[in-house]
This record gives sequence, C-alpha cells and structure tokens, in this order.
Amino acid sequence: MSATAEDWDARVTRLSERLPERLRKGVDWLREPSRRPLRLIAAILLMLGGVFSILPVLGLWMLPLGLALLAQDVPALKAPMERAAQWIERRCARVVAWWSARRG
Repeated sequence: MSATAEDWDARVTRLSERLPERLRKGVDWLREPSRRPLRLIAAILLMLGGVFSILPVLGLWMLPLGLALLAQDVPALKAPMERAAQWIERRCARVVAWWSARRG
C-alpha cells in the first residue's frame, strides 16, 4: 500500500479525534494554518530535545513528535511519516500475534 500526504493528514485527524476534549482542542488549534511559526518553533524544540535524550525529562519520544509536527508544514515529510506509521502498525500486529500464539 502506498503512502500519501492525504493518508498522513487523515491519520492525524483520526488520532486527534481519539484524544480527550481539552487536548484535542489544543491539537486542532495548533494545526490551524495561522499557527505555522509556532508549529515550526515547537517542532524544532522537540527534535532538539530528542537529540538530548540522555537528560532525564527529554527523551527519544520527542524526535518523532517533532517530525510529525514539522510534517504539517513540510509536505515532503508526510508520505515518509505515513510509511513509518504503517511499518509500526505492521510490526505491532506481528508482535501481538506472536504474543497471542505464545500465550496459547
């Protein structure tokens, strides 16, 4: 299955709909086109925080979150982010199937 920018946008929309109301409103607010400068700053800060993951509060979780935020404004990142998300879903499904088979 090929990944497109539209697939990534749909995935982000589906995921934001599953968030609690208050958090969803924040994500929707941040995704508005007028918030581009704020998104870019937040994405860069998140990616920098991911690089310094050895520090206690910062972690590798910040790097993909920063890339996902940056993908909102850099269309060339949307398809690779969607492919990565699809790969993670397939890998998780395999692990769950393996675990279920192992547990009997």
